[in-house]
Amino acid sequence: MRLTVAACAFLLALRADHRTASAFVVPQSRTAVGIQHSTASVTTIVLYATADDADGEKKEEEDKPVNPYADPNYPDLEFVNYNDPDYQIDMGIGDDFATAEEEEKISSALSPEEANAAIEEMREDRRRRNDEFQFETYHASALKSGEKYRGEWEVYRTSTFIPGQEDRVNEYGMPSLVKAKRVLKMISSGKKVGIESKSGRRVDGERIVHEELQHEDEDVKTTAGGEDGPMDEYEEFEAEIRSNKYWPDMLGPYDFRGEQGIMCVGNAYTICDAIPLENGSSSDDADVHEGPFSELRTEIGLFHKKMRMRLKFDYRVKEADVGSSSRPPLALKSMTVCREGHERWPRYSDEQTNVDNEATAALFGPPGAAGGLYDPPPVGSDDQATRYMMLDLEGGATVLFPHTIDQDPEAFNGNGWVTSLDWTPGRIRYQVDRKVLGGTKIKGLKTLELSEVQGADAEQYRPKDGGSNMRQ
Repeated sequence: MRLTVAACAFLLALRADHRTASAFVVPQSRTAVGIQHSTASVTTIVLYATADDADGEKKEEEDKPVNPYADPNYPDLEFVNYNDPDYQIDMGIGDDFATAEEEEKISSALSPEEANAAIEEMREDRRRRNDEFQFETYHASALKSGEKYRGEWEVYRTSTFIPGQEDRVNEYGMPSLVKAKRVLKMISSGKKVGIESKSGRRVDGERIVHEELQHEDEDVKTTAGGEDGPMDEYEEFEAEIRSNKYWPDMLGPYDFRGEQGIMCVGNAYTICDAIPLENGSSSDDADVHEGPFSELRTEIGLFHKKMRMRLKFDYRVKEADVGSSSRPPLALKSMTVCREGHERWPRYSDEQTNVDNEATAALFGPPGAAGGLYDPPPVGSDDQATRYMMLDLEGGATVLFPHTIDQDPEAFNGNGWVTSLDWTPGRIRYQVDRKVLGGTKIKGLKTLELSEVQGADAEQYRPKDGGSNMRQ
């Protein structure tokens, strides 16, 4: 069965050359939903595939445009030519954008400055509507409209920040990962709160507040100092893990523009927070989301039915590097694997019967994605590749992440960084790639990419391009 583009939604905040863009649809076995961000533009493209109408196949074949971006690895890709002056689908015709004739009349009635201002106002309106869509989607899908997730948090520490083990690295300079001796039981939620706003947009008066609380069971109550005396070094580390913040205090719709490092797409999302480096090289009027940073915390997550797996990465500047450079590198301090259930704990005991125990196998089954990462992303030069680690996780998941992130814009020719999570919680296999910019812009998203494939067909459709970025 042939596939064609049935709908494209949210092509927003067009570039200055706003008629130039490209989009594609992949076969149903590998559906892609892509979101691209840069400081100058925000482009969101959602594509759906449907069966052709048999009566229109012949005419469509004759009218099919030549694809200058043809990839021999994907011969079935459909091509949409946004340079076609007659193309109107998803351009907002009859809504926000005028036809070519109407645009000409408008342009002739305005000065160049007035025309540019009108166009920018139109783009900003579409950006704001995309902000609202992202904000609402994140709250409804990733946070289940404020309901609770109950989870088991598995914590890994790097030797880089363990007293007495700072120099414990392998021949490639990779630190050791030390799994914590206890699993934390946590309850998480994210709820909307109202704020004062004079805007006519409802979401301008709403913010999302996240909350992560320790579950008070008997095992936890006896391990946090108290009557037994002050907390030891590990208990202090546990307390820090529970209190670390990975999001703005009041998350608003305009935090979803990429620079903040927050976005959602399909069944995946990412959030981010950072602390600027004191006496950093940024000027007072610099972008508040531009580094260098002393701390950077990022999170990526995938959710499926009543299950959610998310990974938290905590990066810090090492004490030994403080003052050594105006843009010191960030080193991974900890990684936390959160396996969670929606309004229930993620696993049942073996004694319980007549319960849906699908989550236990999906979250705590044998480690590692089948065959490794489904679509390994490009990680730069061989030298930059040594800054990465890969780890197989229980539940059939694999994660790729950098253990050291350079903040020097000249490092690795300014190439950015990527974190990938591959997980198959059911019939569908997901891989989310969080790709960020390089240098002091490491907080800002370059892309958030999600691949989906039937788990049983993953090997058949596994990409063979050697690692490449999603075509934009």
